[in-house]
Amino acid sequence: MNTRTIKRSFGDRTFSVINYVFLTVLSLICLYPMLYVIFASFSDSGLLTQHSGLLLGPRGFSYAAYQKVFKNPMILKGYMNTLFLLVVGVSIQVMMTSVAAYVLSRKNVMWKNLLMMLITFTMFFSGGMIPFYLNLKQLHLTDTLMGLIIPFMINTYNLIILRTSFSSIPESLTEAAQIDGAGHIRVLFSIVLPLSKAILAVMVLYYGVGIWNSWFWASTILRNRESYPLQVVLREILLQNSLSGMTTGVGAGDQESVGATIKYATIVVATMPILCVYPFLQKYFAAGVMVGAVKE
Repeated sequence: MNTRTIKRSFGDRTFSVINYVFLTVLSLICLYPMLYVIFASFSDSGLLTQHSGLLLGPRGFSYAAYQKVFKNPMILKGYMNTLFLLVVGVSIQVMMTSVAAYVLSRKNVMWKNLLMMLITFTMFFSGGMIPFYLNLKQLHLTDTLMGLIIPFMINTYNLIILRTSFSSIPESLTEAAQIDGAGHIRVLFSIVLPLSKAILAVMVLYYGVGIWNSWFWASTILRNRESYPLQVVLREILLQNSLSGMTTGVGAGDQESVGATIKYATIVVATMPILCVYPFLQKYFAAGVMVGAVKE
């Protein structure tokens, strides 16, 4: 069998080379800040403060910053609080969003269009931050981790994506199950959710990243430092220079340099878990978003 190779013109080859070079440079620009933080976290504090310019590797390889980070009880406590929010929060959020999306995806729901209009309205207008906080206070949801879960159980954008995905499932499947005697709960858990694994993985990723990165409402409603999630602890270290418990035994003249490496190590410790989880969900990401964004 004869195959013909299409000869590319000089212009096409030049464009490809320029495109590859541009994308490579752009990737390095995006990647370098992450590498800088990692290199700085493994550097010797004294050598790091004396260095200027690009950092292409650790300056005097040292684990001291990580040792001090993990000796800080607030870091471990913040991890435990964040893991609680992730496990409980994501489970409740995905479940409540799935139930609401299933109801709104059925054809015979009364006032479905009106409900969707009212739900979509909340994406553009809200009561404001102060009324929201006063509601939390009246409901006794301040100074508790459940106050970071219950008010945020359903995200409108995620609900719309999941509803569109459920609407694309053939109606004949649910009708056949209902003929066999299955109720709506059985249809949801036995048919709709198993057929929506890709979009559910996207929901887990969206909600999980949102909880992992959230700090504003946690810093607003939590007063007990024992309840701080990891990002609030990180904010406290980075912005308020709360390094007293992590620089014990360090002279006053060296505390600033030691604090710099500790801050970088804290950033790595706080961001590495979500970076490790993301590649395992990435294969579902594109497919799930497209399923939820395009209705057949």
